[in-house]
Amino acid sequence: MDNYTMFQFFEWYYPADGTLWKHFKNEAARLKNMGIDSVWLPPAHKGMEGAASSGYDSYDLFDLGEFDQKGSVRTKYGTKQELIDAIAAGKEAGLQVYCDIVLNHMGGADEKETVPVKEVTPENRNEFVSDTFEIEAYTKFTFPGRAGQYSQFVWDYQCFSGVDFNASTEQNAIYSIQNQYGDGWQDVMDLENGNYDYLMLSDIEFRNPHVRQELKNWGEWFVETVNCDGFRLDAIKHMDPAFFNEWLDHLRGKYQKEFYAVGKYWAPYDLGSMLAYIEATDKRVSLFDAPLQANFYRASKENEHYDLRTILDDTLVQTMPELAVTLVENHDTQPLQSLEQTVEGWFRPMAYAIILLREAGYPCVFYSDLYGSKYKDKGNDEEEHEITLEKLNVLETLLHVRKKCAYGTQHDYFDDINCIGWTREGNDSHENSGCAVLISNHENVSKTMFVGQQHAGKTFVDYLGFVTEPVIIGEDGTAEFRANGRSVSVWAI
Repeated sequence: MDNYTMFQFFEWYYPADGTLWKHFKNEAARLKNMGIDSVWLPPAHKGMEGAASSGYDSYDLFDLGEFDQKGSVRTKYGTKQELIDAIAAGKEAGLQVYCDIVLNHMGGADEKETVPVKEVTPENRNEFVSDTFEIEAYTKFTFPGRAGQYSQFVWDYQCFSGVDFNASTEQNAIYSIQNQYGDGWQDVMDLENGNYDYLMLSDIEFRNPHVRQELKNWGEWFVETVNCDGFRLDAIKHMDPAFFNEWLDHLRGKYQKEFYAVGKYWAPYDLGSMLAYIEATDKRVSLFDAPLQANFYRASKENEHYDLRTILDDTLVQTMPELAVTLVENHDTQPLQSLEQTVEGWFRPMAYAIILLREAGYPCVFYSDLYGSKYKDKGNDEEEHEITLEKLNVLETLLHVRKKCAYGTQHDYFDDINCIGWTREGNDSHENSGCAVLISNHENVSKTMFVGQQHAGKTFVDYLGFVTEPVIIGEDGTAEFRANGRSVSVWAI
């Protein structure tokens, strides 16, 4: 089988001009030819900020850019028909298409309600600091612009477990809703803040069977409407894992289709909780390898003081590679975003070599690394910053090497603090496959590595062009490969 690669086809600051779906439609064939096999698209539904919304502030899941709601018919990314056409073009080009699903919370309610709540301590959500009292909360969703089309379900406070705003006093606090399904938070895997069920806006109540049924109905409608191949699941560490077990089993069973699923359980320094989630969902869901991304971040900041031999330590790809989606960056970690943890530009080629050219993991390439990005936003210092993310010039070459050369038995040479390497022997299914990769975070380096006796006498060149002299493989299948300081070289036929 060929190596598979995912592509995140958006970044947080993509212009809110309604062009993304058309952009993807136009790029689909090029992405496939480049070595991309699947594409992750952003949330397609209407958010509470209408045409300016990135989709993570869910308002109406049934409005894919079809109804005049929140001041706009289209979403940030385009219209419903443009989405359908884009996915069809992606599939025609041979791409799998995964859609971002945001089911943890909703925002922008149409009406207020009088809601019984208890206030909790933000740092310990299990600690109530009040008896039950009533607030005015934005918890009733009637979707007047859609007028009952596709679903007549009305969301009210019985559908939510928490809010963070009392409209009658205009006070911000975290309130646990006292509804008929529970007087406390739902059980979630993440124990930060005592219980991290509540994240933002109106937190969906999954103990309500009518909510679970409505979301199954929506899932069926969504799959049949857009014809996607899988899902990226948002904010799963704030949700009861039993819900997605039920939801995925329902869709996979009804349509007899795999529906690949990868979840955002962002715990860069807590691999144990990620493994616990995998166990709780019985391996139904892959996870983004947040610990690996954190290692890349640290390596890029610490320069030659970082021990490259530890780059894979305490990562998902090292522990459970079959469920690890590896990445260098995403829309949350990019500069000025909520989980900002940006890998410095000098280290990005090395990080991409690690996720693309090793045998383990399902790599996901970030939009800005292929296309570049330029934007302005306020930072934590409340000052406005102008950010330029340059496109990574070697990325297309690395994708080519992954698709053509990075196969066969892997040999690791993680034996030097500042220099690591590995080789792939190649296989019979891919002509002229096999490669050697050498990374240095300090000085110019060389390392003798074994690529297989079947390559004896063959000439390997650095595909990235950083080292110009070729290498001839010896009779014993080894050769001395080189890399420049603070660089990576990728050797192949």
